[in-house]
Formats: sequence, structure tokens, C-alpha cells
Amino acid sequence: MSSPLRIQVAKRTAAVAAQLADLGRQTFHDTFAADNQPEDMATYLAASFSPDIQLAELQQPEITFLLAYFEQELVGYAKLHIGSDLGLPPEKMGVQQLEIERLYVREDWIGTGLGASLMRRAIEEARLQSCRAVVLGVWEKNTRALAFYGRFGFKTIGQHTFALGTDIQQDLILRKGL
Repeated sequence: MSSPLRIQVAKRTAAVAAQLADLGRQTFHDTFAADNQPEDMATYLAASFSPDIQLAELQQPEITFLLAYFEQELVGYAKLHIGSDLGLPPEKMGVQQLEIERLYVREDWIGTGLGASLMRRAIEEARLQSCRAVVLGVWEKNTRALAFYGRFGFKTIGQHTFALGTDIQQDLILRKGL
């Protein structure tokens, strides 16, 4: 008997874009709203999660979305960027790496192992693409995510800024060699 949970590469359609926009807004808000100003959160959500924005991201050949469905319901996702230069010094530009730009699961799925399943699939995708590393940015105050990434062997290699509305925050850049 097959599991009702499945992870698959997203189809590049308007219907998928609408699902991603809804889940992206929900999961980002659930994760960060309590620690940020409502105006900044609203600005960021409007600028980042609309069906049109998600469809444009889906159409980019270097972007892959992994979608986690339970039965027919979207419960988590990862946005992967093949060929990202996040954290690479100038002399290393051109090194093939995969960036996990987003990895989110619905709040009621946190602690079920779904995030770990998405991470394992992202790392598998990096290996399939002959990447030498996986990188990501994570808010320095997101201790739960930092602990999660640490369990997968990610190490801090730098930092960069992240604009949440008018609030300029610091993200740590984490890397895992393959």
C-alpha cells in the first residue's frame, strides 16, 4: 500500500502557482509574524506570494519546486535554485551549487518528519545536478530552523541582509558540502 504523503516536482502551471502562493503566504506568516511588525509582514507577503509571482518563479529553468502533498492537499514545499552564487567568494564563482531558497511546511505538519523528507529530496536533487554544495539563508533569530539545518550538517559560512518590508534583517548563510 502506498503512502498518502508524496513529494513531487511541481508542474509549471497557473493552478500550482495559486497553490504555492496560498501556502507560501500562510507558512511565512505563521513562521515569522509574531516576531515582526504587521506592516513589514504585509509588504513582504504582497511582494513575494501572488499567483503571478509564483508562476514566474515556476517558469524559470534554474528553479525547481518540490511539493509535498498529503492525499490531495499541499502541506509543504521547497524552492530550489540550481547554480546559485549565494555565499561564493569571487574566485569560486561558477562552482555548481544548489540553494534552498525556501523550505516550509504547514504549522500542523511541523515535527512530523516532512521537513526532513523535503531536505533529503533537495540534497538528492543537488547530487543529481552534480552540485558540489547546498546553501541557504536563514534568519539569525530562527533558532528552530538553525537547529534543523545543523542536524543535516550545514555550517555557517557568512551572512547577508534580508529586507522584510522596511526592516533590514541579518540572515546567516549556511553551506553543506556534497
